[in-house]
Order: sequence, then structure tokens, then C-alpha cells
Amino acid sequence: QVQLVESGGGLVQAGGSLRLSCAASGRTFSSYAMGWFRQAPGKEREFAAAISWSGGNTYYADSVKGRFTISRDNAKNTVYLQMNSLKPEDTAVYYCNAQGYGRDYWGQGTQVTVSS
Repeated sequence: QVQLVESGGGLVQAGGSLRLSCAASGRTFSSYAMGWFRQAPGKEREFAAAISWSGGNTYYADSVKGRFTISRDNAKNTVYLQMNSLKPEDTAVYYCNAQGYGRDYWGQGTQVTVSS
């Protein structure tokens, strides 16, 4: 069982930056691939970024590539999403995801609002 708690969301002006954090419970955090997804009002949840269990591989949606950076600290059971050059279209609830052992876990989400 893995529990995920996101933090770091908020209101920021276009061009600004935010760093999201996702703290995970459990002693097997380092065994899970981790990701960030987002859901804007009236839209489907979409993939934003992911990182392998070791941190050696990262993946990004085209819409965030070059602006967002995902990282993880397995000693702290935490995954991060550094978001730079934010745009109004990045406004969404951001969800942390853990995948491993055939299971899928989600956090409760954190709101990111980018004003123009």
C-alpha cells in the first residue's frame, strides 16, 4: 500500500515557477515508477511527466518538455515537479501517481493556477 500526498500548488503569474512535491508512505517507494498527471476543468486527466524507479529515465509530455523537470529523492520518499515558464494553459489539478507490482496509486491532487 502506498499513500501519496502532494503539496506546492498555488497561484502564479504567467512566466513564473512552482515546485510540486509528492511525499509517499511505505518502505518500497524506490521500487515504484512515479509520475505527474494533470486535469484541467472540463478536460480529461493527462500525462505530464514520469520518472523510473532509479531516476535514470524521465519522460515528458510534449506540452511541458523543456519547461518542467521531474526528479525524485528515494531517501526522502519524495518526487518533485519543477515547473518553469508557466502558462495559463498549465492551470489544472496536478496528481501524483505511483506504479508498481501491478498496482496504481494516486494522490488527492494539488491546484495550480496560472494567471495571464
